Amino acid sequence: MASDGSKVPEKAQDAVLVGSEEMPPGSEEVAGYDFNAGVNYHALLESFAKTGYQATNFGDAVKEIRRMRSWRLSDEPIGPDEDEELKDPEVRKNIRTKIFFGYTSNLISSGTREVIRYLAEHKMVDVIVTTAGGIEEDFIKCLAPTYIGDFKLDGETLRKKGINRIGNLLVPNKNYCVFEDWMKPILDQMMKEQVENGTIWSPSSIIHRLGKEINDPRSVYYWCYKNNIPVFSPALTDGSIGDMIYFHSFNNPGFIIDIARDIRLINDEACNAKGRTGMLVMGGGVVKHHIHNANLMRNGAEYCVVVSTAQEFDGSDAGASPDEAKSWGKIRLGAKPIKVHAEASIILPLLVAETFARTDDAE
Repeated sequence: MASDGSKVPEKAQDAVLVGSEEMPPGSEEVAGYDFNAGVNYHALLESFAKTGYQATNFGDAVKEIRRMRSWRLSDEPIGPDEDEELKDPEVRKNIRTKIFFGYTSNLISSGTREVIRYLAEHKMVDVIVTTAGGIEEDFIKCLAPTYIGDFKLDGETLRKKGINRIGNLLVPNKNYCVFEDWMKPILDQMMKEQVENGTIWSPSSIIHRLGKEINDPRSVYYWCYKNNIPVFSPALTDGSIGDMIYFHSFNNPGFIIDIARDIRLINDEACNAKGRTGMLVMGGGVVKHHIHNANLMRNGAEYCVVVSTAQEFDGSDAGASPDEAKSWGKIRLGAKPIKVHAEASIILPLLVAETFARTDDAE
């Protein structure tokens, strides 16, 4: 039956003007930062929590890191099966969350290296996992600089000039030649110690030694050496260090790298944690999975923040959601993990500014 045009159709009105239930008590209203109050960067970053989208995820990540850092064993009741040592109240209040920190090599190539160095310098993380590039680029930057370039620079032209591009960063190839000159005598000495003393090197012990040898406070791994922070890189040969080991093998063959020792060490770091564990991961791939899998050995970490641009629709671990990790036992049931879908060179400095670097945050 045709409408006479004088009345809103009832079915259209019912469809558009659907009633709403009341929002649950405590629901937060969306609100952004008001610049009429002036420029206050801490207040601006705090406002992200109520902004929505990935800004809210950032705010949730800040809260998760603060929970991670503020927890003490003294917050928990003493269990009947606890070691006698752990029943001492003074001991309990000094046992904190063990933080596993992972990042991909691009973050060392970029200026976020200095943010990572700050965390290592002040011993704010307990275990580090990174890629081969995440190791060697730190040492190379102590020997020669990396420069700002452009994403659009032509690859063929750069190759002819002997300049390597990492996104919009430029690394002259001579930097790797300088790195080889620095690395070769160290490899010779490590090989000598293997032959004469029976020393068997693992990726983590090589990194520890290189941190000692660089002897430069600009280096992340110098501070890891000084503060005895274990650094794991299961794919250590997948980069310039691998190239150096390859070249070295022609004149001095037989160098052994024991990766089995490191899988025992990192899994023991998780299994032997006296309290809770937390995972802070920038990026994906081996650094993400290596940390998550170690925490599987203790039925999952209690805290987790992942910052990544990878998506889960392709089934990759790099893009997998924290909820998927729960299904594997890598994150504890009941935990409230956060993934920020964003690029880490922006997010990591802001996260550190709002957590680790704040004087009013957990020390």
